[in-house]
Amino acid sequence: MKQKNSIFLNGLIKENPTFVQLLGMCPTLAVTTTLKNGFGMGLSATAVLIASNALISLLRKVIPQKVRIAAYIVIIAAFVSIIEMCLNAFLPSLAEQLGIFIPLIVVNCIILARAESFASKNSVGKSALDGLSMGLGFTVALCIISAIREFLATGAILEIPIYGETIQPASIIGMPPGGFLVLGCVIALINYIVRKQKEGKSE
Repeated sequence: MKQKNSIFLNGLIKENPTFVQLLGMCPTLAVTTTLKNGFGMGLSATAVLIASNALISLLRKVIPQKVRIAAYIVIIAAFVSIIEMCLNAFLPSLAEQLGIFIPLIVVNCIILARAESFASKNSVGKSALDGLSMGLGFTVALCIISAIREFLATGAILEIPIYGETIQPASIIGMPPGGFLVLGCVIALINYIVRKQKEGKSE
């Protein structure tokens, strides 16, 4: 149980793919203009992570070592195609907003990294849990960045106005430079909190 808790907390906190490992920066900066987009992208990646990790773990003793990366990409691409078709069928507006970034999940370094470093060496259950942990960590990170950017750029969250017309929104936050600014500020804040906690423990 302790080991499972450790695996689950790994992706959420200790090895958060966005805030700690700085992986998957392309979708992090591109789709986090609204909370809806960030949440949708995060859940899509989570679904692919869980499914691909589980299948790769199941086939880890069958896949030849020389072609393992190619095999991983084929498995991941199959699940990404399923997610893309589901989004197009049931959430077409979200699929249109996310655009090319859904197919690009295939080469997302978070998913390939977990396949190579964890799923190929651990049991199906642990691999699925690792996929869930990393996926939720990615989703939480995207939602935090998305909420800040949407609020500052439009004065709304989930298209619900938060402040009136008396305050002028900072529209630059909704642009690519705003993504870098918000990401940098959030990472700096997290590092500051972690450092203060370590200093408090050492005293």
